[in-house]
Amino acid sequence: MSALQFLREKAGVLVAGVIGLSLFLFVVSDFFGNGRSQRMKQKKYYEIGQIGGESVSYQDYETRLQSLLEIYKLSGRTNIDEATTETMREQTWQQMVREKILDPQYTKLGIGVSTEEIDELVLGNNPHQIVQQLFTDQKTGAFNKSFMVNFLKQTEVDETAKKYWLFFENEIVNERTNTKYNNLVAKGLYVTSKQAEFDKNISASTVDFSYILKNYASLSDSSITVNENDINSYYSTHKGNYKRTALRDIEYVTFDVIPSDDDIKQTEQWILKAKEEFATAPDPVQFINLTADSRHVGFYSPLSGVAENLKDFAKKEDLAAIFGPYVEDGSYKVARLLSVSDRPDSVHVRHILLSANQTRSLAVVKNQADSLVKLIKSGTPFEVLALANSEDKGSAQIGGDLGWFPEGRMVVPFNNACFSGKKGDIKLAETTFGIHIIEILAQSKDSRKYSIGFIDRKIIPGSITNQKAYSEASAFAGTNDTYEKFTKSIATKGLNKKVANDIAPQQKTLPGLDNPRSLIMSLFQAEKNKIILDNSQQAVFEITDKYVVAYCTKVQEDGTASAKDVENDIKFALIKDKKAEALAAEFKKNNSAGKTIDDIARTMGLTVQEATQISFKSYTVPGAGTEPALVAAASAAKQGVLSGPVKGTNGVFMLVANNVTTAQGEDIKAIKERMKSSFQMRGNYEAYEALRKGANITDKRYKFY
Repeated sequence: MSALQFLREKAGVLVAGVIGLSLFLFVVSDFFGNGRSQRMKQKKYYEIGQIGGESVSYQDYETRLQSLLEIYKLSGRTNIDEATTETMREQTWQQMVREKILDPQYTKLGIGVSTEEIDELVLGNNPHQIVQQLFTDQKTGAFNKSFMVNFLKQTEVDETAKKYWLFFENEIVNERTNTKYNNLVAKGLYVTSKQAEFDKNISASTVDFSYILKNYASLSDSSITVNENDINSYYSTHKGNYKRTALRDIEYVTFDVIPSDDDIKQTEQWILKAKEEFATAPDPVQFINLTADSRHVGFYSPLSGVAENLKDFAKKEDLAAIFGPYVEDGSYKVARLLSVSDRPDSVHVRHILLSANQTRSLAVVKNQADSLVKLIKSGTPFEVLALANSEDKGSAQIGGDLGWFPEGRMVVPFNNACFSGKKGDIKLAETTFGIHIIEILAQSKDSRKYSIGFIDRKIIPGSITNQKAYSEASAFAGTNDTYEKFTKSIATKGLNKKVANDIAPQQKTLPGLDNPRSLIMSLFQAEKNKIILDNSQQAVFEITDKYVVAYCTKVQEDGTASAKDVENDIKFALIKDKKAEALAAEFKKNNSAGKTIDDIARTMGLTVQEATQISFKSYTVPGAGTEPALVAAASAAKQGVLSGPVKGTNGVFMLVANNVTTAQGEDIKAIKERMKSSFQMRGNYEAYEALRKGANITDKRYKFY
């Protein structure tokens, strides 16, 4: 027995005890020492939000996000762009919010999904919608239960398939639990007879009325006096109206890193040297992939797809000639014609995809592919083998058929296998997805096509140019360490200052900058009228081809605004209220006994307007717009009686009801059913929103993304 084995077997308990004691002492000393303070700081720093008073850490959120992204990749989408990632981030956050809010409700109400119920939802006569979507034959539109059973058996030996299935099973459980909760809320809602009668009364009556309006704009703002007591009183009463989100204003200057004449000359010298080597390279494709900035694409193009400046060069079909150098899209380039061939414009193929995984090596996959090719050539229907074996589940349901496609649509090895063969060929192609068994079903007519290789080198600033721009930006930041100096220096140097207002924490764009997310994240850690520093306490931000120096010029925190911050908004509301009072007083002064609406209109220089078929549920009034107070007053008015003044949205009104019509209306029982149905539909959403509002959710993801 080796010494190592002996220690493992005989000293394992002792070692574990020593390690346990050491960890205990470390934890205890850390808890009572400076470590606890440090941990609290770290917890606060890595807090990505709060839901119902419970902290959510960046680590927990990121773990959930990566799990979701992994499932997304398992579904065949290997290339995940930033927009998709952002969608996944939002989905992960909303899922965490729902769990934190609803899981306690489920527990409190005794709502759950049993193992037997899950089995019924998956294997029963009426499978869950997710199961039906996953295992429906796209060709026939019928649910394929045998395919589902085979897949579930595969999860017992295939970890990837198991992980994929557990994700969907969890979604089924979540959906079923949520449905039970929503049904419980909906069934708890009821409509009384009095509610139904009220709804009938306000809906059954319509009124035709005449009205006059004196607009608030008829009084100048300067004629209204608003004092500090008015502002404070209004603010205390309407404080809830001034809740707002975090916003920032920013001002910044950029120092562009532009290639110098020396940088351009160096790139030109490099491309001239590469041109000579490219002309004699025995394997031009390998030379391109080892030398150029861009890899060789490998597709053939018809003459119509060749760049205009290369068409004459391509038509000569000289495989020894080199075209260039020339400048295109900020790069020096040279071109070499690699091959000319007659190839179809488009092809119609079907395929079977076999992929390696944790339990199946690439060698095993290749052997399986060879076996399937033999079966196809011996007469076994291709579509049967595709349905049973292909891991491209979308095309497998229709026999592996990919339809017609032009050259350049698929990955290079797959593309070349399709366009270099002929109708009826069975070919194998290996791609990043796995091994493809391809049958060419049909091809369009051939046309002359060209494969052109390029050596390119982007003209980029060298280290000296880069350092010069950074030094300029650093010197500017160092000598302008206050906002006053910053503003003055911009004017003195004639720099182009950029301004962006009301920046939100999650915003990802700023004028003139590509991908300025790091600057925006730092902006929300900065103080007003202070220079913005990154995580390393540096004032110069490198954003693509620019160096940026910026100041935070306005800070608006999340929460209720102070009275001072919303003083102008309050003044606007108070002026409107006081104008309403003044105009109402003017109407009352001119509304003496016996006067009609026409008399008042003549006295005040107003025009009488008409509105017809207005009910309590009307949204607008012809000629007046959205005026809920006017609609309410008209619905309650007695026929022939002058009513008002009414303080509306745009001004003050007087009105007279000319005709009130009351219809029989809906049956009370029908109204109750309609209202109950409406309440139940709203209840599902509004119950969750009420819980969500009560959870006081704080979202600080902007600190990390």
